[in-house]
Amino acid sequence: MEYEAHYQQVPKPKYECLLFDLDDTLYPLSSGLSKECTQNIIEYMINKLGIEGGKVPEMCAQLYKDYGTTMAGLRAIGYDFDYDDYHSFVHGRLPYEVLKPDPVLRNLLHSIPVRKVIFSNGNEAHVAKVLGTLGLEDCFEGLISFETLNPTHNSNICLNEDDVSVFPKTPIVCKPFEDAFEQAFGIAKISPEKTLFFDDSIRNLQTGKHMGLHTVRVGSSRRGHGVDYALESIHNIKEALPELWEAVEKSEDVQYSGKTAIETPVRA
Repeated sequence: MEYEAHYQQVPKPKYECLLFDLDDTLYPLSSGLSKECTQNIIEYMINKLGIEGGKVPEMCAQLYKDYGTTMAGLRAIGYDFDYDDYHSFVHGRLPYEVLKPDPVLRNLLHSIPVRKVIFSNGNEAHVAKVLGTLGLEDCFEGLISFETLNPTHNSNICLNEDDVSVFPKTPIVCKPFEDAFEQAFGIAKISPEKTLFFDDSIRNLQTGKHMGLHTVRVGSSRRGHGVDYALESIHNIKEALPELWEAVEKSEDVQYSGKTAIETPVRA
């Protein structure tokens, strides 16, 4: 009697990587941590850079809008400062205790059979503190942070900030700009078309979509241009994206005779 082997292969997952922003994505905006961060930036601009207090809030918001981070904008218009000192002042004084361990999210992340990477404009110490406080420090395979994209302090690019016809370029690499995404893809060995990108910023998501990523907006149910999925909370991930678990569920349904195949007898 001859035998014909029918192999039932475990299906490959739709995505090979999940790329996560950190702030206001893995924890809610309602925590107030981002508000505290903005206040620290304003104080840094006044106390460390000597910028007139009355101008600072509007200037801070405009630089964030134009450059992705206020820090990147400050460097673009000519302010030079020590990056570590800036991060120590802005992030080092944050009340991280407003965040609480999140075992629900931890279990969700661990149950997804796909590699996970953090992609944040924040510095390493800030990312580590947030993940540690949330209890998510072992949920991610890799981290792309400020230091990853900015390993050296580049020479200052100083152009006249009063010349509105000139839009100075910043020496800092950060989201939402394409060079940050390009570097991230190379560093983390990411294939954009096989990657799902989670972020609260519509600008970051639109760049990510343009770069080939599948995009998920966190913190809002409104998708908007460049957004494939929208979640009110990161905790809604399983309801919105059940396909992330399909590979696991299907693999449990695959039965084997022996180690590799189900053998069906073929009559001679």
